[in-house]
Parts: sequence; C-alpha cells; structure tokens
Amino acid sequence: MPYLTSTRAGTASTDVRTGFGIPGYAHPLVAPTEWGELTRPGTPLHWVVLNVADGPGSRPDPHCLEAAGRLRNAGVRVLGHLDTAYGARTFGEVISDAHRYTDWYQVDGFLLDRCPTERVSLPEVRRTVTTLRGIRDDAHIVLGHGTHPHPGYAESADQLVTFSGSWSDYRWSQVAEWTADHPPERFCHFVHGVPRPHLEEALRIARWQGAATIYFTDRTDRSGRTDPWETMPGYWDEIVSRIGTGVSE
Repeated sequence: MPYLTSTRAGTASTDVRTGFGIPGYAHPLVAPTEWGELTRPGTPLHWVVLNVADGPGSRPDPHCLEAAGRLRNAGVRVLGHLDTAYGARTFGEVISDAHRYTDWYQVDGFLLDRCPTERVSLPEVRRTVTTLRGIRDDAHIVLGHGTHPHPGYAESADQLVTFSGSWSDYRWSQVAEWTADHPPERFCHFVHGVPRPHLEEALRIARWQGAATIYFTDRTDRSGRTDPWETMPGYWDEIVSRIGTGVSE
C-alpha cells in the first residue's frame, strides 16, 4: 500500500507514544460529555484546541474558561484556535486573536488553522510564530496545513498537521520524503469518517507515516455541511484503550 514506505520503516519500532490532538470540540454547553471525557485520568492527550467562536470570540466566555481551566489543572495543554485563512487574514488580526486567548483563557499555545503551505508564505508565517512566542512564553505552536507543506515550515513550529481529511483519502495517502528527517512527534494527522473495523489500519498508517499526534473519528463532514471534529467518535473508549496501552503492529 502507498503508506508502507521505506522512509518510515524504522519508526514502527521506536518508543514514541501516540496521543491525541483534539482539533476542537463544540462549545462546552453543546458538548459537555466530550469536554468532560478529556479530563479522565489516563487519556493519552497531547493537546486540546479551544475554539470559542471561530476564534476567541468578542468577550470572555465563562463556560469555555471553566473547561480550559479544568484541562490545564489536569495537566493538559490547551491551544487557542487561530484561523489564518491560508494567508488571507492580516498579521494584526491573527495576533489580536492570540492576545485575547492568552488574556482570557491563559492558553499554552496556538493552532494556526488553514495555514499556508507555499514557500512564498514562509516569511509571514515565521513572523507570526515569532510574535506568538513573544506573547506566550514556551508557547506550543502547531501549523494546521492539512497537507504536506514546503519543508521550511518545520523550522518554525513545534508540530505540523500534514494530513486533515477523509478516511477514503487517508488510506491511500503517501508521506512526503522530507518528513523522514524529523521525529514522529513533529507531525499530526486528523482523519474523519474512519469506520470502526478500519481503526487498527488507520493507526498503523499513522505509525508508518511517522505521525505521533492523531485524531480519528467515525464522524463525517456530510459534504462540508458539518464539522466532524465537534463530537467524539463512537469508538472513543476503544481508541483510548488502544493508544493508552500502545499501538500493536
């Protein structure tokens, strides 16, 4: 299969532990079960994205503040959602959102969603990341490309989202050769529409392609009309158990 590439064969036997990166559940009032599950002891979480209202919103939200506080008290890293609109949003708009996230919710870093992938956009993204690290000490920065970007982006961020899409695309996806120069903890994969019978295969693909941070769900985007990440998958307990005990080969 395409994902069984020689460039990643060595990562299957490493001690890197797979964990979840939660792209952003619905508002805590709409998805209280989802937010509650994230503080269950033993859940292998790398980070959780807080997306209040396509960003931080216009004023502090007490429900989101409470949810973020519970996670941080449990030792879970919380990231603010910053939409770059593939470079269409201005530097000032993105940084303004970041300030609100840090002032209101004390986030630990940021996910730059819909991040550009082209080499020409590298200087502006680097400028943004540098400024974000100045706003929040030790900020964890994730660039949400959703596909493999120009390799230069790996120099700026802690992690890159190199796949975000459907299971039908993921199962035949191929990893970019340059990713072999970096450890698995640098890469994230978000996959929706993964059927329960194919969960083990999806986990195996992530390991072979060298992505240590994942989020798989059986929810779908229904032709772009719904957000598949807003609710947890029907097999949440099963995937937590599989990852918590290590993914078998």
